[in-house]
Amino acid sequence: MAKAYEKIADDLRQLIRQGEELKPGDRLPAETVLADRYRYSVPTIRQALGVLQAEGLIEKRHGRGNFVRMPRRLVQRTNERHQWEKDRAKATEAERRSTGATEHDTGLGVDDLIFSAEYQETHADEGLAGVFGVPTGTPLVERVYRTRYRVEDAPFNVARSYLVRDVVAPNPDLLDAACEPWPGGTQAQLHTLGIELDRIVETVSARPPTVEETEELGLTGGVAVMTLRKVSIDVDGRVVEVSDVVLPGDRTELTFTTRLARW
Repeated sequence: MAKAYEKIADDLRQLIRQGEELKPGDRLPAETVLADRYRYSVPTIRQALGVLQAEGLIEKRHGRGNFVRMPRRLVQRTNERHQWEKDRAKATEAERRSTGATEHDTGLGVDDLIFSAEYQETHADEGLAGVFGVPTGTPLVERVYRTRYRVEDAPFNVARSYLVRDVVAPNPDLLDAACEPWPGGTQAQLHTLGIELDRIVETVSARPPTVEETEELGLTGGVAVMTLRKVSIDVDGRVVEVSDVVLPGDRTELTFTTRLARW
């Protein structure tokens, strides 16, 4: 049986989704007013509001009250995106420049997005060395990517990608952040080295965000993040890229389609 705060949260949730009485940007009635309306104590009201805040439907502004959040652009990420990227790796540069993976996942255009990339050299710790199958301390190229919708103030995610430096060094452009955004993304970059991917293994988990992630991703209290580790393996069975992506749980949808062999 639903508890009182859950019933109150559900009623407010429906009002927000209907968008008539409570629209994006509107301030909710004061907690005391809601307590009178629902005939429950203020602590119960706060529990209900905490549920909605955790769902990303409302945000609490210090000294001003609770407000209906402006809906964030939804990112719909499917595992079929990898074949889409592979097919585009051999396309013309003009075709590759016309759209990228973020546009694919959000339905936005190139001009709707603000992109940034940071490169630095680092060294494989024990964990990354084990994934790549290289000695601890092997030089790596660490790339950090952020892309946001032009009308929003937080990126869709923060992606931290690693490449073995000696593997990509034959193409100096792959060591230079000034060459970003690279038309066609990482698979197109690897294609310049004659590297073809055979498979990508993705592992997803969820956890509370760090303080830094909460600030950078614009998360409200209680919203979790999903962490995705993407391991790219070439046709020779060699791991050629490892990427750790932090995705905000309130505006990311992951879809996995599994093709099954017929009997």
